[in-house]
This record gives sequence, structure tokens and C-alpha cells, in this order.
Amino acid sequence: MLNCGKYNKEVVGDMRAVIYDPYLDTGGGGERYILTVASLLIKKGWQVDVCWPDPKIGNWLKERLGIDLSKVTFVDNTSRGAGYDLVFWLSDGSIPLLFGKKNILHFQTPFQNVGGKSILNKVKFLRVSSVVCNSKFTKSFIDKEYGVTSVVVYPPVDTELFKPGRKENIILFVGRFSQLQQLKRQDVLVENFGRMCGAGLKNWRLVLIGGSEVGGREYVKELREKAVSLPIDILENLPLQEVQKYYAESKIFWSAVGYGVDELESPYQVEHFGMSVVEAQAAGCVPVVISKGGHKEIIVNGENGLLWVEDGELREATLQLIKDERRMREIAKKAKEDAERFSVQEFKRKILETIS
Repeated sequence: MLNCGKYNKEVVGDMRAVIYDPYLDTGGGGERYILTVASLLIKKGWQVDVCWPDPKIGNWLKERLGIDLSKVTFVDNTSRGAGYDLVFWLSDGSIPLLFGKKNILHFQTPFQNVGGKSILNKVKFLRVSSVVCNSKFTKSFIDKEYGVTSVVVYPPVDTELFKPGRKENIILFVGRFSQLQQLKRQDVLVENFGRMCGAGLKNWRLVLIGGSEVGGREYVKELREKAVSLPIDILENLPLQEVQKYYAESKIFWSAVGYGVDELESPYQVEHFGMSVVEAQAAGCVPVVISKGGHKEIIVNGENGLLWVEDGELREATLQLIKDERRMREIAKKAKEDAERFSVQEFKRKILETIS
């Protein structure tokens, strides 16, 4: 964790909030969640500080995530919320001792076997007003590990940013390349697309998009070697506008996150929710995603997407869609409608309920 000491003393407005996310420099879906909270509070007239030592990260995050952070103050120290009306703290598995007037502890990872019910943690939880999880999947592990009753606030997907365009024969995946705790398994997608091409698939392209800044460049190199001579594009660190374009043009969205993992034994290695799946739905892509983790809270198999377990099912389900354009369009239409369940508006409503 960052060493957060004294907080920024410049007060703007009546209410002050501080937000802590130790993973801001990954610029992923979790960071979109956290910074959407910041944006919401600013629009409500709050002064918002974000705990991060380098304020330059704000411009990078705006380009990466499309969230205006011009009114956010990035501070190196926050004294764990002392002097703030609200603390919104993303846990890395540990429980901080927080000193805000209201303290919300947020979990995006289904931690287990971390000593969550220790006496010290029980004391720290006395200062926590609410525990918030990003999915029912995460909640099931957090409640058991820490002995709490958390609430679920699904991540915000700005469905207005992701619209269907003129569709091309593209299968898309969007997710970081960095090999951190959770593996996105782009290698499984490359292998299976290659097998489909070898079996006669023509005039289709696989596009893999993701950030590689934090520990992902060597993995990208390996993927490029596997993709040699195949119609596969591997695109690193694209700005949001380019990502939007690919969503709009793609017909199918793949995900193999958690392939080969027992989700009960290693829940942190599967998708805890799956914001990119909802983005794909909003853009009229048909998700064909592995039946693990949070994916099962988004997809109703055969209605707004398709679920698979073994990679042979991934190939078969995809080929069936390719052969049946009418079914693909019907599922895409339903997917787009269902994406609104996870809209920014719904997220804001739930967050404001929690804060109040």
C-alpha cells in the first residue's frame, strides 16, 4: 500500500472525499469503477482527492478511460481519510484502519485465506460503514472470508460510448496483456482461432486489444510469435477512441479468462465481473465467453450471448454463429438491450444509495 500520511488541506466546496486505488497505473476496468465514483462525486459538488504520488497519471487515465479528471486532485498523502467526509478505499486484501466520517471499503477481487476474520480486522471493520463488491461472485468469497455482509454494486459501463457500427468479420477481445494475478489467456484465443483457420475458416480476423505497460510486453512478444502467418492483430495501449471503433466493427467477442482454472480453488484467476463483455454487448457484439466467474451474471446462454467450458465448445459455438447470421443478429440485439442493466446511470443510483 501507499504510505498515506497528511491530507491535502485546500478545501473546495463543502464535502470532501478521498479515493484510494493501489492499481491506478494498470488503467483497467477496476480503475474505471473507482474513477467513475470520483466523477460522480465531483458532479454532485464534492471536492475529490485521489491518492497517487504522480499527478501526471490523470492525463494518461483520461486518454485511456475517457473519464474527465480535470477537477480531481491527485495527492501523495491522505492520512487514511482523516478530515474527509467520505473515504472510498479499494482493498488489496488487507483491511485499513480508516478515519473518514464515512468509510466505504471496496473489493474487486475474491480474496480467500488471508486471515480475514482476525481480531485486528474485526476492530478495523468497526470503522467501515459499508463493504461493496463488484459482483455476486466476488461477494460470495468476501463475505465468507471476512465475516461481513457486503452489497453488490456492479461496475459502470458507459453504454453510450459503445455503439454498433458497420460490422465486419472480426472476433474481438479486449483485456490487458500484463501477467498479473489474473491471466487473460489470449494465448487460448490465438490457438483456437488458428485451429479454426486450419480447419477452413476464411475471411475472418481475430483482434486482441489491451494494455501492456505493466509487465505485459514479453507476453505480447510470445503471442505475436504464435500468431505468425495468421489473420490476427495484436494492438497495444490504444486510446479509447480506437477501442470504440473495434467494438463497433466486430461481430463476435471472445473471452477465455480463467481457462483451466478451478474457480472455487482459485477465484482470483477468473473474471470477477467482465466489463469488456458488457461493452461488447452494448456495441452489438455477440459474447462467446467462458462460463466462469462474473460472466455467468452477465450472460444468459443462448439469449444475450453464449457460454462455453471446453475450448472445443468455443470453436463450435463460434462457427454456428458464423453460419447463422440471423441468429447472430438476434442475439446481438438482445445483448445490446441487456447491457443497460450495467449502465453508468444504474451504477450512480446504487453508489449514491450506498453513500447516503
